[in-house]
Parts: sequence; C-alpha cells; structure tokens
Amino acid sequence: MKKLVLLVLCFVAANVVAIGPAAAAKNRPVLAVAEFKNAASAYWWRSGVGWELADMLTNELAATGKFEMVERSKLGYVLREQDLGASGRVSKKTAARIGKLTGARYLVMGKVSSFERNVQGTGGGFSFKGISLGGKKENAYIAVDLRVVDTTTGRIQHVRTVEARTSGGGLKVGIYRGGFSGNLKQHAKTPTGKAIRAVLVEASDYLACVMVYKDDCVNEYGAKEKRRRDRTKGSIKLD
Repeated sequence: MKKLVLLVLCFVAANVVAIGPAAAAKNRPVLAVAEFKNAASAYWWRSGVGWELADMLTNELAATGKFEMVERSKLGYVLREQDLGASGRVSKKTAARIGKLTGARYLVMGKVSSFERNVQGTGGGFSFKGISLGGKKENAYIAVDLRVVDTTTGRIQHVRTVEARTSGGGLKVGIYRGGFSGNLKQHAKTPTGKAIRAVLVEASDYLACVMVYKDDCVNEYGAKEKRRRDRTKGSIKLD
C-alpha cells in the first residue's frame, strides 16, 4: 500500500512539474507595445524611432519571461501573409490562417516626455581621416511616461514616469564616416544610448512587478515614485 501511495505521489509530482510551465505560460498577461511618441526635443529622434523604441521595449518585456508579447509594429506583414494564404497560391497545409492572430489584452503606450544631454570637452582631442580620438564627458537623462490600457474596457490600468541617468567620460575612440543613419544604432554605446536602454529595462521591471509579481516590489516602486515626485516639486518654484 505504501509503495502504491508513493508511486501515485511521484506521478502527481512529475505531472505538476510537466504542466507547470505550460499553465504559467497560459496565465501570462498578453501585451502589445504601441509606437512611442515624442514630447521632448531629443536630438536623436528621427522618423521611425518611435517604432524602434516599441520594439526594444517588446524585447525587454519578452526577456522577462512573464508576458506573452503580440507583434504590432509589423502587423502589416502578418496580414499580407494571411492574405497570400487565402488567395489559394500557397499550400493549405503551410498557409497562415485568417482569424488566428492573438489579441493583446493590454496595450502599453510610451512617450518620451523629457530628454537632457550635457557634453563637455576635456581637451586633447583630434581627428584624422574620419577617426577621432579625444576626451569628452557626456551626461544624459531621459524620462518616459508609461500607460497601460485594457483593450477590452479602455480603462487605464497602470501609469508611471520612468527615469534614467547615465554619464561617461575620458578618452575614447570613435569612428565617423559621414552622415548618420537616423536610427538609434549609432547611439548604442554612448551615454545617451545607455540611458535609453536603462529606461526601457526599468519599464519592463516595473510592469512585471505590478502586473505579475504584485508583491513587496509594488511598495518599493511606490516609494520610488514618491521620491521622483518630491524631487520634481523641489526643482520648481510654486507660488
């Protein structure tokens, strides 16, 4: 009898382990990230950057393993693939089927509300044939206003302003071969790029906290928000 009970318990434990990840995946919030908006005079903002930021935040959220992400920036490509399947020119076995897109329960919207950059030369720099060697110190600050909307009810579920500050200095080698591409790739290793990445990581951590974990981290983020608001009020003079 004891052996039978033990076998049953082992079977149940094995199945719990087996179905656990699937059940967890099924219960993950389904999110889509909208194109970011720009309300700051950021020098790096060009056409298409709003979707680049949306893609970067989508990757950060997916990397947490806590969300199911729905692609929205490239939805047109998906719809064209489905239309091609419905046209009869593609095998029915491999064609993308209409009506099978996963809908997002929540839409994450972001707006760059503030950006500041301070660059100071530290001397000793020179340039030769497009290769620059010189010292400069750069500080960057970025703030992003986040809003999470329930796509079923239209209600705003979460709001937060996320900030990031970075700095860098000293001698460094840089390559400059002409015009900029107009996207964020060129800023990847600069303080500006690091501030952008940091603010998106912080945003993904915050959403994982308030939408999945819902534990003590909520109070920690609440305290962070209070410090941010107090700091903001302290920097302005009110009558």
